[in-house]
Amino acid sequence: MLRRLHHDQPESFAFTPANQAWAEAQVTKYPEGRQASAIIPLLWRAQEQEGWLSRPAIEHVCDMLGMAHIRGLEVATFYFMFQLQPVGSVAHVQVCGTTSCMICGAEDLVAVCREKIAANPHELSDDGKFSWEEVECLGACANAPMAQIGKDYYEDLTAEKLAGLLEALARGDVPVPGPQNGRYASEPAGGLTSLAAYEQGRAPGNASVDLATRIGDTVKRIDGTEVPLLAPWRDRSRSKGDAEPDPEGPVLSEGRPADGTGIDRREAPVMGKGHPETGAPVPEKAGAPVPPATPVVPEAVGVKPAGLDAPRDGKADDLKLIKGVGPKLEILLHRLGFFHFDQIAEWTADEIAWVDANLEGFRGRVTRDHWVDQARQLAAGDETEFSERVKKGDVY
Repeated sequence: MLRRLHHDQPESFAFTPANQAWAEAQVTKYPEGRQASAIIPLLWRAQEQEGWLSRPAIEHVCDMLGMAHIRGLEVATFYFMFQLQPVGSVAHVQVCGTTSCMICGAEDLVAVCREKIAANPHELSDDGKFSWEEVECLGACANAPMAQIGKDYYEDLTAEKLAGLLEALARGDVPVPGPQNGRYASEPAGGLTSLAAYEQGRAPGNASVDLATRIGDTVKRIDGTEVPLLAPWRDRSRSKGDAEPDPEGPVLSEGRPADGTGIDRREAPVMGKGHPETGAPVPEKAGAPVPPATPVVPEAVGVKPAGLDAPRDGKADDLKLIKGVGPKLEILLHRLGFFHFDQIAEWTADEIAWVDANLEGFRGRVTRDHWVDQARQLAAGDETEFSERVKKGDVY
């Protein structure tokens, strides 16, 4: 479907001060040089502020992100969530027309929109207060038919109920969103059939309804003052700045990445490789001296098996024949001094526990995939089902 900018465009666009601060905060989520990644949230906030996306708004966002205007236009015209023409000053109504809603009466809701708003989608009503369109599935199938009005869902609709909602909005009222037939959420229409104990003492509305009524932004043009600006990603410690402390949040590790990929939840540096580096360096080329690995956990866990400084006769066994090893783990095993099947086949329970605890990023893999049993077969000259697949070229 060809989407074009509206023929009537405003002279300029500017975020409100609060929305400008919000937009600038979003940009800080991304590494230097990757600011263009913020294009969709910033375009969305521009639309929330004005109701639709004008060309000056698209270009303003592009200028903030250092992007060519055509790149912003490509994004705005590609995604149907962006409205490229003026919408109703009170509300834009999006009627779900996909299977569940269609079966349950979406066509009747569309007929109401044609009668009460305009004959065609994306046209303004005579008083300029409303516009409408039919959209694809909005994911509220258990509450069909439904429509999104402004930011919120109005579910379990009938033609009469939708007409009533439009009349209330035209008077300046904002009806409570959510199910319109008395249901609390998406439980069976006849009432709960399980977890009935949770029905007592619950809030008057479900979580979505409660949030909408507390903030009061269902059909409001967003100026940025509706909720406090929080940008916890700018405070790595979660204990200062504008982040809200989270006593149940993860404790960051000291001097070592929080997980086996070398990336913790605080940062995602720009890297030119397909996989981020781990805490232990990988040899630059095959045959290069391999430094000993630094245990990730205290050596008190189990007993470290005896290792070798180098493979016997300069030739290591192909440890990738063991299911669960793979190229990356083979390198790690070499760093730990394990090059041969018979070494792994002789591991005791305590030694297995040590290796399981020290496979950085792959802890527990020895036990999970039964490495010792596989190694015993391979050391004896037998094949496993997995090793046969590897040798046929079906795995790597």
